Amino acid sequence: MKGPHNFIRLARVAATFFRSGAVNQLMKITGTPAYLRVPISLIGTPLSVFGVKGPYKSSAILRALIALGPAYIKFGQLLSTRPDIVGSQLAEELKVLQDSLEPFSNVKAKEIIKRELGSNTEDLFSSFSDSVAAASIAQVHKAEVKDTGEVVAVKILRPKVEKVFFKDLDALLLLAKTIEFFVPNFRRLKPTEVVKHFERLVHEELDLRMEIAAAAEFAENTKQDKNFYVPKVLWNLSGKRVVTTEWVEGIPVGDLSTIKNAGVDMEKLAKRIIKIFLTQALRDGLFHGDMHQGNLKCRDDGTLIVMDFGIMGRIDEYTRRVYAEILIGFLRRDYMRVAEVHFEAGYVSSKKNVNEFAQALRSVGEPIFGMEASDISMARLLARLFEVTEQFGMETRTELLLLQRTMVVVEGVARSLDPNLNMWETARPVVEKYIAENLGPKAFLNDLGKLLRIAAKLGPHLPHIADDFIKDSRRSREKKPLNSFFSRFNIFLIASIFLLSLVGLFLLLIKN
Repeated sequence: MKGPHNFIRLARVAATFFRSGAVNQLMKITGTPAYLRVPISLIGTPLSVFGVKGPYKSSAILRALIALGPAYIKFGQLLSTRPDIVGSQLAEELKVLQDSLEPFSNVKAKEIIKRELGSNTEDLFSSFSDSVAAASIAQVHKAEVKDTGEVVAVKILRPKVEKVFFKDLDALLLLAKTIEFFVPNFRRLKPTEVVKHFERLVHEELDLRMEIAAAAEFAENTKQDKNFYVPKVLWNLSGKRVVTTEWVEGIPVGDLSTIKNAGVDMEKLAKRIIKIFLTQALRDGLFHGDMHQGNLKCRDDGTLIVMDFGIMGRIDEYTRRVYAEILIGFLRRDYMRVAEVHFEAGYVSSKKNVNEFAQALRSVGEPIFGMEASDISMARLLARLFEVTEQFGMETRTELLLLQRTMVVVEGVARSLDPNLNMWETARPVVEKYIAENLGPKAFLNDLGKLLRIAAKLGPHLPHIADDFIKDSRRSREKKPLNSFFSRFNIFLIASIFLLSLVGLFLLLIKN
């Protein structure tokens, strides 16, 4: 919703960025030409007096984001997972926005619980702590359930956070468009697309019922995964603005010295993080979309604990197969096959030249081989791959964007544990196993089984369908004799489906 209030908010944002010194930092990151820096500074200096003052000891951009409030803090969290955009130093600084912000009062928290769950906090919990972690959208309290004595984590949305967010999102979108217009160097970062993607993520996070449903599904999918744990959800103590889960003890994955002192094999833990993420994305089509250090803990035995399910990614079965074929193609340096997969999936127009596309893909993959293990980056490969496919007219696919973004985060977390991690060798067995199960003879038999089951369900209706086709074909022959061949073909097709349905029924009977 555009209007004067957005321009006022935009002026406030600009003033705050100038007052904090964030504009100078941004111009340096993006390489803004000198001839633009001078007029920008001249315009901004008098404007800065209207800006909001941020925490004194923070870096310039951090000061500005914290001063501007929840939407900008959340946006900073998103940027903290994109060192490829903002640089590793700023990405590291922005990590403080993940769970170390100013909390709201316990009084407010208890009021929200009363409104949401219909009971006083004292009636539900025998103990209820101050906030133990506060982020842009919600904060977490440690509590003990009165009836069972179970220790739990209670996550509560910030008061009026929806209203504040959606007002600021409008202003952020206007800001992105303004920056794209006036500062061409920013266009390569696609600020408008980033803001729109951010808006979709926030919409999902503001209803905690969606989060607990995702957590329950994720737990069900991963219950057999070794050395991986998802906290249990307490449905009776959860709602739209409150979610209660089992409290899990563990070492924050970002606390490297404590992990090392606990005797955890950091190399194995780094590999586990990569393998678990890829396995869940390919096997289940449901993956955790926010796997930064603030959402991960580990036990002394190396078990990985994942928390906060506000952002989850989904990939359908066909897209998973395509993604796996693309990855295995790069692993085997078979660039022609990678190119063919893009054409077969319709990602790249058939009007383009497949040989030229394969050559472009070779420019993506070849520089990676021969690198030292510490320099090999899957995230960098995916980023470059999307850049090349964009040049060949591939449309942006949101599910793959979230997958790419999460891969960047996961790789960053794993590398913090083991800087020499070989991404290719870690990913290879996961991708090859998926390929063997989903693209080989076994996959063909599974697909055939699905087809037979569908045919079996259609069985009782097939005589009526065939009868309708026969009647239609007779009418068609009377009107247009040339169509008789196609009518016969339709009858043949129906008969084939009917026979398949009989085979399917027979197989189901044998199985049962």
